[in-house]
Amino acid sequence: MKTNAPTALVFMIAVILAVLSVVSTFVAIPVVSANAYWVMTAAFVVLAAGNLLKGL
Repeated sequence: MKTNAPTALVFMIAVILAVLSVVSTFVAIPVVSANAYWVMTAAFVVLAAGNLLKGL
């Protein structure tokens, strides 16, 4: 399986989700704070999809 570099948009979405997840452990963010683990998991999945799927 060949991996590809994610596009800048996919990378930025993953970074934003990861930062929101980390910040939500210290500051109450209504939806994100209760689901910080799942938001971080979503960030990883988005980044992994960007690496594995060509053109994403």
